[in-house]
Amino acid sequence: MQPFMDENFLLSTETARTLYHEAAKEMPIIDYHCHLSPAEIAGNVRFENITQLMLGGDHYKWRAMLSWGVEERLIRGDGDPREKFIAYADTLSHAIGNPLYHWTHLELQRVFGIDEPLTKDNAGVIYDLTSEMLRGDDFRAQALIDRFNVDYLCTTDDPVDDLHYHRAIAEEGALRARVLPAFRPDKAMNIDRAGFPEYIRQLGQAAGMEIRSAADVLTALERRVEYFHACGARISDHGMETVPWGEPSFKQADKAFQAAMAGEEMKQKHIDSYRTVILAGLGGMYAQRGWVQQYHIGAMRNNNTAMFRRYGPDVGFDSIIDQPIAHNLSRLMDLQDSQGQLPKTILYTLNPAANAAVGTMLGNFQQGGVRGKIQYGSAWWFLDQKDGMEEQMRTLANLGVLGAFVGMLTDSRSFISYPRHEYFRRILCNLIGRWVENGEYPNDTEFLKGMVRDISYNNAKAYFGI
Repeated sequence: MQPFMDENFLLSTETARTLYHEAAKEMPIIDYHCHLSPAEIAGNVRFENITQLMLGGDHYKWRAMLSWGVEERLIRGDGDPREKFIAYADTLSHAIGNPLYHWTHLELQRVFGIDEPLTKDNAGVIYDLTSEMLRGDDFRAQALIDRFNVDYLCTTDDPVDDLHYHRAIAEEGALRARVLPAFRPDKAMNIDRAGFPEYIRQLGQAAGMEIRSAADVLTALERRVEYFHACGARISDHGMETVPWGEPSFKQADKAFQAAMAGEEMKQKHIDSYRTVILAGLGGMYAQRGWVQQYHIGAMRNNNTAMFRRYGPDVGFDSIIDQPIAHNLSRLMDLQDSQGQLPKTILYTLNPAANAAVGTMLGNFQQGGVRGKIQYGSAWWFLDQKDGMEEQMRTLANLGVLGAFVGMLTDSRSFISYPRHEYFRRILCNLIGRWVENGEYPNDTEFLKGMVRDISYNNAKAYFGI
């Protein structure tokens, strides 16, 4: 029997163990997409207890706790932090097969040196022990980032953000890692959502102009792109339920814009044109500056109206949408490409049924002289578990070139989520190790080590140009 989560956790072959321990394990981290708070990084926040550190803002864990029937006061509510942690431990003991079980124990091992399985019975002792440890400066936000050998991390930032905290972090220079903003213009895209007129006025104020048309929206966004670029940004990110596609006409787009600003009903074809025009225009801005654009496709958000009204977004009531994406994605990328304005692009799908569609889309728009210009993004959100990661990499290997892959990200709000990179690297090495030991690939250890180092770190560093 394999020991519980020891040094060879998930490494089922000798080749896998060699690749992980002699190549992947040593590599630094580029976390090119996360949701860490720049304010908390700049303030070098000190965490009062493990509940705040491990459960605060983590909707993965909240979702599991609710599934186990934990009371709301011990999840998102104002319950006692110690009780909350014990309730989570009780949930986790029953969550066999859930990646939370592995993530949590990697966090306990790597951050606190605790190797014993977390249970309801020992949770109180672990809570007290870790609370004492968290009083030390080596458990504050910046020290935690440095502990995991992070070279770069990219937060997720709205175009109207002034990036004050990013500038403060850079000026202070206490953190080894570079903290860079990433441009997330979803609110400018969501023309049919409540609050759009108010947001457009905020965007105009940030850009120093009055926005009166769809063309003005692009002008304002370009001013903010330029500001982000000056602050070190080289990456954008777009969250999409489905991929929009409409006639790329400013005339049609402006009909949607004027109706939205007046609070009038909009036609779907005009909404689609607006989104297409804005995305195509942004793509050109990114391409001109050498940025990478990311499309996160397939999250159906805020399904529970009562909980949305009570807590707001991003608290554990999202799921996978199952609408087709291939046609619209093809048309949108072709529009950007035909105009010579298709930037490096990472495509993520939350729906595993779309894996092959995304995997084959890559080859349509690759470019000679640019290795892996169009990337199949790592398994995301509900899919960043062992099966999901393996399936994403197998799909990429079957339909593209795995050796060009830019690897893992955390997509997390937690300062102790970096063991997810270790989890990914172990799964990567195990997958490659099985292929080698099955005789499907030569046992060229040094070459394989180089490939693993590339996927773990080197490819991302070259791709993002940071």
